Amino acid sequence: MIVSIIVAVAENGVIGSDNQLIWHLSDDLKNFKKITSGHCIIMGRKTFESIGRPLPNRTNIILSRNKNYKTEGCIVLDSIGQALTYSKKKGEEEAFIIGGQAVYNAAYDIADKLYLTKVNASPTGDAFFKKIQLDHWKLISHRRIKRNEHNDFDYEMMELERKKS
Repeated sequence: MIVSIIVAVAENGVIGSDNQLIWHLSDDLKNFKKITSGHCIIMGRKTFESIGRPLPNRTNIILSRNKNYKTEGCIVLDSIGQALTYSKKKGEEEAFIIGGQAVYNAAYDIADKLYLTKVNASPTGDAFFKKIQLDHWKLISHRRIKRNEHNDFDYEMMELERKKS
């Protein structure tokens, strides 16, 4: 099974503020939906609560240390290892890590793919993505999108695959 991270990151590493996205990028959201539909998505509890509902046509897996945390339409587990084991047993071909900061950090070294949106902005925020060492990744695809009425900033969407050592 392929383990993929999908993330939008500002030039300064910011991915969010006060548990919210800090930009609106319509094309990126459409790409997120297209890529993750039909797959397992793995997220932290705070990320789930910021979304506010299970995302349709996906198996929503929430990571929480609270053994009593439950929410309708979602699987609640307490580790990335458990989430990946569950996904694999379900027959998943590609599972997606969708945030937040702690979950990304825990999954970064085991990820096979990185769907990276580089946002051309440097907003203030309180959630960050670790510095990406691009020499560890092979570029599979790249697309630039200009700021317009649907997208707050210029940005680039990249698909990267971890280089085999």
